[in-house]
Amino acid sequence: MPDLVECHSGYQYADRPIAIFWEGQRYEVAEILKRWRTPGMIHFRVITTVEQSFDLRYDEHADVWFIEPV
Repeated sequence: MPDLVECHSGYQYADRPIAIFWEGQRYEVAEILKRWRTPGMIHFRVITTVEQSFDLRYDEHADVWFIEPV
C-alpha cells in the first residue's frame, strides 16, 4: 500500500503535502488552506485539484498520517 500522503520535505519531514491517496485514488494538493501544530502532531487543511477538502494529520512519534474529508 502506498503512503497516504506524498510530501515535500525541506528541513523536516512533512514540510508540505503535495498529494494524498484516498479511497484508491491519488489527489494532488492544489492549496494548503491552513497549517498548525499540536504536541507531536502536524496538521494541514488542504484542497485538492478536484476541489475536495481534507484535514491531514501527521503523528511525528508514530510516523503515521491520518486523512479526514472535510
